Amino acid sequence: MEPPAPGTNVTLRDVAAASGVSISTASRALDERGKATRSAAAAHVRKVAEELGYRRNSFASSLRRGETRTLGVLVPRLSDTVMALMFEELERAASTRGYFAMVATSGDDPDDERRAAETLLDRNVDGLILATARLDDELPRLLRERGVAHALVLRTDGVSPSSLGDDEVGGYLAVRHLIDLGHQDIAVVTGPSFTSTAIARLAGARRALVEANIASPENWLVAAGYGIENGFSAAEMLLNERGEKRPTAIFAANDNIALGIIAAAQRSRLAIGRDLALVGYNDTPLSARLPTPLTSVRVPLDQIAANAIDLIVDPNKEPRVRKSMPTLIPRESSGPPKRSSN
Repeated sequence: MEPPAPGTNVTLRDVAAASGVSISTASRALDERGKATRSAAAAHVRKVAEELGYRRNSFASSLRRGETRTLGVLVPRLSDTVMALMFEELERAASTRGYFAMVATSGDDPDDERRAAETLLDRNVDGLILATARLDDELPRLLRERGVAHALVLRTDGVSPSSLGDDEVGGYLAVRHLIDLGHQDIAVVTGPSFTSTAIARLAGARRALVEANIASPENWLVAAGYGIENGFSAAEMLLNERGEKRPTAIFAANDNIALGIIAAAQRSRLAIGRDLALVGYNDTPLSARLPTPLTSVRVPLDQIAANAIDLIVDPNKEPRVRKSMPTLIPRESSGPPKRSSN
């Protein structure tokens, strides 16, 4: 058979004829879903397809199966480093399963979140991945009632399929590290109380304190937001209490909070790692590049993303809530307590 003329739309039938195989064999060889067939015949078909300039119409073939091979990802904002990194990992993990991921941002308002979710569903996505963070969020319940395939990522409501780090273990590792360095005066600045991440990280921190018989004052356990400005405000309060001792160490429940604490410490002429020990969370790329590199709890975002995609692609697979284990990455910011010169 003569190859199609240049500029001609190459069909699957053309590829099959030029390869000397049936149309069904050619289709299996060129199917981008899952792992590619490794047989010599399949490799030959793919080589011929490339030479002919064949482009598989994945969208059309997916529609014939009643699916679009797309997933919607909903995040509060992409200006947040962790959310941007999470979406990149979700996009990568989706691609390995033959899916395309598209993102929408919602801010922190539940009504905006629902509108963004409906926008994605209007695009006929095959499922939704929610990286939004409110425990009082009605959206997961509504999705369950409508039978919409979905998974929560980086958080859980305890009911919907969820993929996240083990935040309680992470909080425990952070504070246990400070205790092992010799600190007794330890403060914790965590996220807002409507997030599962904040609740779990604080629970882990409290467990480490109780184990060591350390009773931190309640006003040293601060629930703030997850932004840099929240860390700055919390540290201003913790480091400038009149007539009271200040903490020698702080666990910040994300790296943004830690950045705010660093700025406040600088204003108070306190050196991180010498005058004040600091541990962050998420180990964002900037952490290791700071003037005093930040000790942080690393969360395996690639594993969390793969689990989230798996929960949508294989909805009957157990467990429905999957937690990935965090790791403490020690750096110069978490030094031992400063010794008195007396």
